[in-house]
Amino acid sequence: MLWQGRRQSSNVEDRRGIGAGGLAIGGGVIGVIAIIINLLMGGDPSQIPELLPQQQSQPMSPEQTAADDERAQFVKVVLAETEDVWNSIFQKQSNADYPEPTLVLFRNIVQSGCGNASAASGPFYCPPDQKLYIDLSFYEELQNRFNAPGDFAMAYVVAHEVGHHVQQLLGTTEKMARERQRLSETEYNKLSVKLELQADFFAGVWAHYANRAKILEAGDIEEALNAANAIGDDRLQRQAQGTVVPDAFTHGTSEQRMYWFKKGFETGDPSQGNTFSDPSLN
Repeated sequence: MLWQGRRQSSNVEDRRGIGAGGLAIGGGVIGVIAIIINLLMGGDPSQIPELLPQQQSQPMSPEQTAADDERAQFVKVVLAETEDVWNSIFQKQSNADYPEPTLVLFRNIVQSGCGNASAASGPFYCPPDQKLYIDLSFYEELQNRFNAPGDFAMAYVVAHEVGHHVQQLLGTTEKMARERQRLSETEYNKLSVKLELQADFFAGVWAHYANRAKILEAGDIEEALNAANAIGDDRLQRQAQGTVVPDAFTHGTSEQRMYWFKKGFETGDPSQGNTFSDPSLN
């Protein structure tokens, strides 16, 4: 992605140097993956226990700090690009303003409007405060643990969380909250999958316009699709427990996540992303 020298969003709270108390979440790789299965890419961080095992984090080297700062600049540019696209879409389709979300950068632990969360939860969007939360170490998680390298893999993550903000503005998130009160866990999980796949679709819509703006490079879309493939419920479950339990899916399979991102990218039309009316997802 051709991002250097482009506008960086000012809707950013950089909390990387505060609030973590020098602590990192413990519990091991299996524990982290188990949390990711439930919370990755838009899950409910309030489900994370308030009291989690903690351990002292290692101080970052100058090289690591420099890399972290560069990633911060990158996600600020991506957020700015999403602001431009969604402002334009809201104006053209409904002559309405697009209330821009805030991106919170944190390290290890953060307090959000949805409760305490950690780097182990992965990036998430919190509807009550309309903020995206990202620990930039997830960039390395994508590359090293999920084998999904590339800057556009991380751009897809940011755009997905922005997609959840769009859903909040459209009232979809509130409808989901009402349904949660009356449905069984299995039934609600099916709705959750549709919500997450629509956020993937919205990420693809943004990528469509980013491509029209000529800021995408060869291989960028493949990086996003690879990331979507890497974090499908079926793949994460197989890695964590060796078996796949479809009734426990909350985000969609690898194939579904790639399909809906690609559809958003190819159409660029938000109206074609009604995952809730897709009979194949029932």
